[in-house]
Amino acid sequence: MDRAGIRARRRKSSVLAGMLAALGLAVAGLSTGGAGSADARDAGARDAGAQTRAVPKHAVTGYWQNFNNGATVQRLSQVQDQYDIIAVAFADATGQPGQVTFNLDSAGLGGYTVAQFKADIKAKQAAGKSVIVSVGGERGSVSVNSSAAAGNFANSVYALMREYGFDGVDIDLENGLNATYMTQALKSLAQKAGPGLVLTMAPQTIDMQSTSNAYFKTALNVKDILTVVNMQYYNSGAMLGCDGKVYGQGSVDFLTALACIQLEGGLAPSQVGIGTPASPRGAGSGHVSPTVVKNALDCLARGTGCGSFKPSKTYPGIRGAMTWSTNWDALNGNAWSNAVGPHVHGLP
Repeated sequence: MDRAGIRARRRKSSVLAGMLAALGLAVAGLSTGGAGSADARDAGARDAGAQTRAVPKHAVTGYWQNFNNGATVQRLSQVQDQYDIIAVAFADATGQPGQVTFNLDSAGLGGYTVAQFKADIKAKQAAGKSVIVSVGGERGSVSVNSSAAAGNFANSVYALMREYGFDGVDIDLENGLNATYMTQALKSLAQKAGPGLVLTMAPQTIDMQSTSNAYFKTALNVKDILTVVNMQYYNSGAMLGCDGKVYGQGSVDFLTALACIQLEGGLAPSQVGIGTPASPRGAGSGHVSPTVVKNALDCLARGTGCGSFKPSKTYPGIRGAMTWSTNWDALNGNAWSNAVGPHVHGLP
């Protein structure tokens, strides 16, 4: 996800690169994580006196753009009701390693004030939604590569939670991630924020091909506090599925066979979501119709609607779906959320 809308992500090598990355994953020998700790955590109280809310068993995540790049300009109050988790994109790096801040683009958003933004966050939370701040993006330059940086990250994100009322943080670092120090940062943040912390991640497809990858390692390291990993199934080359076969983006098989790697690699079903663009203009490649997203969810949750790949078992607890972005969705007549939202909320 980036500020230009159509991201120029570096092409992730080729099929060969994906195959090499996946060699470290012995799918057959990996156990599927249970849903207990994550689901129990979701029911916890939120930080700083916020209402006690639960992220729904099946949730829809949408990124809200804190900038104008040609998509519909929205105030947070205008974000479609189907979205359960709203990720505010993006926090900004500062001059201190690991530290982040947030700057509302009031001018780009038609004079939207900080006071209005904060009030809209409270209103969304009163309606049962979670509002989190996203760190990274395609142009993000936040780096957590030391204990000092990890401390700066945790302290600054927690400060933003206190100042704006955010429920947590989304990790969308697309230019490298250190598993050791990011784990340290997120564990520290969780200690500060308490059991109500909402923690999401949005890795690229290459980042989740193997449990030896830093992103996948981090997700497993923080599994006890992790809400959901919404992998970006777009702007990607062909990748390996959990059956060892190569799949190209844009199909049901691409969504299900790659989700299977996460589901069999140690994440709980409740910690896995499918991320797709809300419209063809939302990404450089990988847009699929809402029907494809719904079929993929049905395949994973119910064993129906599959393509050529069919998982060996079903995962009825799968969390749901994500899109970039609520703004592109609005420009496209809310076609994505109107179709995918009710379907996610109707999963078993």
